[in-house]
Amino acid sequence: MNYHGPAWIADTAVRLHVTGRWEPVDGRYHWAGRIEPEPQVVRLLRAGRRDVPVRVGDRVTRGRLAEVDPWGGVRITGVGEPPWPPDPDGG
Repeated sequence: MNYHGPAWIADTAVRLHVTGRWEPVDGRYHWAGRIEPEPQVVRLLRAGRRDVPVRVGDRVTRGRLAEVDPWGGVRITGVGEPPWPPDPDGG
């Protein structure tokens, strides 16, 4: 599954680009991607904040900020329920 669209990281509106997959080794769903450049998210990461709430619509989960990429975006990862809603077409 993929998601590209608006989201909230902590209390900051962002554009999120993520993908996920079921991992048979540990039996959990893993998702990861990138937050488009947003200075407030970079400040959170540089201040030592790693674990953050991620909200897409009414769905909220926890994500982990990883690093700032060369273009100013921030990598994010998560394990478990993804923050984006399931694809209604099942794809």
